[in-house]
Amino acid sequence: MAVAQVIIDIPAQQTNRPFDYEIPEDLAALVVPGVRVLVPFGRAGHLRQGFIWCVVANSDFQGKLKPVARVLDLDPVLNSEMLSLAEWLAQETFSFLISCLQTMLPSALRANYQRRFQLRTALAADDPLKALLDRDDGGLIPDNISTELLAEIKRLEQNDQLTIDYQISQKTKIKQEKIFSGQLSSAKYQEIRQTTRSNAKQQLLLLDFLSSQQSFSGNTTTWLAKVTDLKMSTLSQAVKKGWLKVTTAEVYRQPLTAVRATEPKRLMPEQQDAFNAIVDQMDQGNATTFLLEGVTGSGKTEVYLDAMQHALTAGKTALMLVPEISLTPQMVERVQGRFPGKVAVLHSGLSGGERYDEWRRIERGEAQVVVGARSAAFAPLTNIGIMILDEEHESSYKQEDMPRYHARDVLLKRAETYHCPVILGSATPSLESRARAQKGLYQLLRLTKRPNTIQMPQVNIVDMRQVEKVAGKSDLSLQLVEQLRLRLQRHEQSVLLLNRRGYANFILCRDCGNVIKCPNCDISLTLHRDSHSLKCHYCGHQEAVPTECPQCHSQNIRSYGSGTQKVEREIQELLPTVRILRMDVDTTARKGGHERIIKQFGAHQADILLGTQMVAKGLDFPDVTLVGVINADTSLSLPDFRASERTFQLLTQVSGRAGRADKQGEVFIQTYNPENYAVQLAAAQNYEAFYQKEMGIRHQGGYPPYYYTILISVNHRQEDQAVQKIYQIQNWLQPQLSDAAIVLGPTARMITRINNQYYYQLIIKYKSEPRLLKALQTLIIKMQSKTNQGFQLRVDREPLQFM
Repeated sequence: MAVAQVIIDIPAQQTNRPFDYEIPEDLAALVVPGVRVLVPFGRAGHLRQGFIWCVVANSDFQGKLKPVARVLDLDPVLNSEMLSLAEWLAQETFSFLISCLQTMLPSALRANYQRRFQLRTALAADDPLKALLDRDDGGLIPDNISTELLAEIKRLEQNDQLTIDYQISQKTKIKQEKIFSGQLSSAKYQEIRQTTRSNAKQQLLLLDFLSSQQSFSGNTTTWLAKVTDLKMSTLSQAVKKGWLKVTTAEVYRQPLTAVRATEPKRLMPEQQDAFNAIVDQMDQGNATTFLLEGVTGSGKTEVYLDAMQHALTAGKTALMLVPEISLTPQMVERVQGRFPGKVAVLHSGLSGGERYDEWRRIERGEAQVVVGARSAAFAPLTNIGIMILDEEHESSYKQEDMPRYHARDVLLKRAETYHCPVILGSATPSLESRARAQKGLYQLLRLTKRPNTIQMPQVNIVDMRQVEKVAGKSDLSLQLVEQLRLRLQRHEQSVLLLNRRGYANFILCRDCGNVIKCPNCDISLTLHRDSHSLKCHYCGHQEAVPTECPQCHSQNIRSYGSGTQKVEREIQELLPTVRILRMDVDTTARKGGHERIIKQFGAHQADILLGTQMVAKGLDFPDVTLVGVINADTSLSLPDFRASERTFQLLTQVSGRAGRADKQGEVFIQTYNPENYAVQLAAAQNYEAFYQKEMGIRHQGGYPPYYYTILISVNHRQEDQAVQKIYQIQNWLQPQLSDAAIVLGPTARMITRINNQYYYQLIIKYKSEPRLLKALQTLIIKMQSKTNQGFQLRVDREPLQFM
């Protein structure tokens, strides 16, 4: 008897292993590693989705094995590479194996579980469950059910007054369309035409066409394009009359629009040298990691495209990641132009159906090039020839939820399987990557010039302590406004960066000093003028703007600070004819928001693109000659050892948006810290000097890349419980560490309460701790015990956020 080992779709420590199931004879040919199955699980035997991990001859289980109930796939959705990658990822990120397997698949392939209760006896008149029965979906137990209602359901189930059914619905929906085809001879269509009424113009139109092209076949769009003035209803009538037959065919939802094919550009000497080094390792089948450090506008993308072309010519595939979906429209257009019909795109901006269809195109080998954001690292490509991580320094490549992977590590792991090079590209590489290149772990390639005669922009630092500001507009220097006016006169474009969305930071009572805070989090609410509301950017809480202080009832309440909405309004008042596009989380929330704004700006439908950090990276517009940074100090003041690095990267990246064609670019950085080395060196575009300076500071403070770090955090609804637990964890862990390890904390997180959960954390800095990883695995198991219910533990290896 063959036995299937199944990973069950329950992310918990108790289920974080394969469970044995009998394989019925009629399913033996279908049950192979990587297919999804439904299996009975637990005492009640409710069906759960699972993945076949492996098939073995015998089981060590002493009792009677339950059989696999149903196989959901004809072919594996995860191949052997993905299964071994999931195992590595689970160990690397301290995650559940099922979480890693699910991360690799589009949401359409995940099971949707619903619980319903059915009554066996009538409810009491005052039973609170009556509220759930009175709804349209009567009997459905919602995911966010209250503790009281859940307890009542459990009580009634134990008394045999109701039963609970578990239902599984698959989200997988394959899009199909109708295909209409002629099924009679030309002579028969002519015969029918003779007996058709003369005023049935639509029918005559169709019959005339079918008389000459009786075997024509196509979907509705094809027919209506071919036969001018034909209506869709006429096709349906023709099917009923037997003139046409109708079949259905599977079609892909297409997230990409057609673009013009482009030719390769001639590489400059530095680009050519970089390309030669990469293809040399590609041809030798070496998993070499390249750090391509190139100043903004130096033509890194052209090197990527040529390397991808080399891989495709050799019959291989290519994978390219960009850090945010705001970058994908322009990058996808360039890649698609170079490889028409061969490109698939994967990112969170796609609908579930589009993502599923793109995944299937890749999995079936119909797309040889994949461009996407972080999760595209798991694209089901095979025979990969090159992998690229553009803007490799970006923190968005790190996943903040389980599994807490970094896309760079996933690519490097996959490169070992396919023996292919990985290119990490950036104008401002992370210190960790640059240090690895210094040590020879990565091969450093440099692009120090912009192609042809394009000059680097002239950067000006505006000292906001000294400079003259526009009357009543504390965010804008006179100098920057004059430059915006000048670009308006010249019909040139400008980009403005303010790394804060909303209208203002907070609302404050000027009489009692009360700041309006979120009821669920220890954070002030942000004013959003367009929706006339206060919003929490952490838990999503929203409330109306108060007319008086809720504490002292004074009406002397004012908004303070500055957000993108406020700056947009101020510029509009100063330059009434200016056309502004705002690009932040609020304006890009709807599907296709990024693409729409980028297209409008590229088509000169706006003079200024104002936004948060999503305007700082990767965008390439030839008519942008001015870049303004409203407040360079936003990220500089954060209590994080990476604050200077992030500020330097952001300022360098946004400065690189100016003067990318034949027009000279200018940058104005407004700051209250003009002497700060990160601001000064970003203005000079001097990465080398910044790297040396920052490495000295990191060495002195004992921070990465000189130390490895692990963040352990715990949260609970009661603050005293969270504090007690983090100290217990520290006391238990400390004996497992050597004297060389450094423990920072325990301490409260910078924002201690989020969504009514209190967060406390500690950080371990170490160079070599052989017992640490095993101790952390033990800690994770201990935290799953019944005594730890209500607590959530987070173990994050090499965190990018310490706050």
